[in-house]
Amino acid sequence: MTQRRDVVHGDPEILGGTPVFVGTRVPVKSLLDYLEGGHRLDDFLDDFPTVTREQAVAALEEGLQMTHYPSTGSEVEEMGCNRSQRSGY
Repeated sequence: MTQRRDVVHGDPEILGGTPVFVGTRVPVKSLLDYLEGGHRLDDFLDDFPTVTREQAVAALEEGLQMTHYPSTGSEVEEMGCNRSQRSGY
């Protein structure tokens, strides 16, 4: 399982420390903005090809865990990513 430190990184030398997906300059907030705007996860991944499906899903799951909300995975599925797609990014 991917851990948060493998997915999100903050470095003062990269976008002033804004949390980005590891190995990219893509802010995690961009993913949240896409979903909040009604776009699907696949739309985000198409527009930001340096972010893997695994990274995006792990970041979303971490966000759910941080709210102490018990995740069954269905919340991520509703955003356009079912479990079979997660492993086949």
